[in-house]
Amino acid sequence: MTIIVTGAAGFIGSNIVHALNARGEHNIVAVDNLTQADKFRNLADCVIADYLDKDEFLARFTLGEFGRVRALFHQGACSDTMETDGRYVMNNNYRYSARILDACAEFDVPLFYASSAATYGAGPRFSEEPGCEHPLNVYAYSKLLFDQVVRRRLPHSKTQIVGLRYFNVYGPRENHKGRGASVAFHHFNQYARERSVKLFGAWDGWAAGTQLRDFVSVEDVVKVNMFFFDHNISGLFNVGTGRAQTFNDVALASVNAARTQGGQAPVGLNDLVASGELEYIAFPDALKGKYQSFTQADITRLREAGYAEPFLPVEAGYAREQHYSTELMRSADAREATRAAVEKRSPVFQGR
Repeated sequence: MTIIVTGAAGFIGSNIVHALNARGEHNIVAVDNLTQADKFRNLADCVIADYLDKDEFLARFTLGEFGRVRALFHQGACSDTMETDGRYVMNNNYRYSARILDACAEFDVPLFYASSAATYGAGPRFSEEPGCEHPLNVYAYSKLLFDQVVRRRLPHSKTQIVGLRYFNVYGPRENHKGRGASVAFHHFNQYARERSVKLFGAWDGWAAGTQLRDFVSVEDVVKVNMFFFDHNISGLFNVGTGRAQTFNDVALASVNAARTQGGQAPVGLNDLVASGELEYIAFPDALKGKYQSFTQADITRLREAGYAEPFLPVEAGYAREQHYSTELMRSADAREATRAAVEKRSPVFQGR
């Protein structure tokens, strides 16, 4: 039977496709919007049965044209928390998801979808309860609105529905995300370019670099998805480590992982600041009042559902991230060298 993954060329979606392949699953319909064409690279090493644009897919899925579908992993969304076109965000994140939910109910397709910790806003509690939800932007509101629809459906649903509230996810296959990419990704690239990392300075009672987030590896996010794929359990669940770490911790882990790969000894935070490898910049005006300075997943409900795997701390997760990124760059360099050699030898290219 077919497995469908929306947002399949995106960050989490492509990691899910890769994990499904590792389990021997190849009858996968990948759904995305490749207006940003370079996202195809996330699927280049995956095996899929078909690719469909998001709009074509929705029209066909709501008509039941895919026959018996084993599961739908709905990861597609506008994930830019700074997007100001509310109509665009609501159409992509809420209305599109609602139509998928209706079709899944009609055709008895288990649905595993991406919600977000952004629904909690400034906290201070991060438990899957309505009283904890205070969205700060239209992205967060679009996710919350769909969660509310799911909450109303769950008591009567005969089909499995799982909403996963991702906290700060980082890891491989997020190169295309630009400003929406994880802190780990930006740290890695900043350090590679400038041999320094920049963090937000003091604001709203938080000292420079001491803002706290729950940073979760995409490896763990995928494992949670696969857990629910294997177990007929429904509900809304947080996906985070349950442990907040400061941006200083993250910067230190990121830089030391890079230093270790380069044959240099790790350093402490004070040394990093003193050497200029860690710099603090003014907190952006555009983020004031819209920024989560603290998040920490309450994973009680996830544990009660039976998920018992440990979560990677940033020190381990970021080391894996940088190793993967280094391997990607080496592969890209090798491909470029091969291409250049072919062009040099080929009379077609020699005529340019």
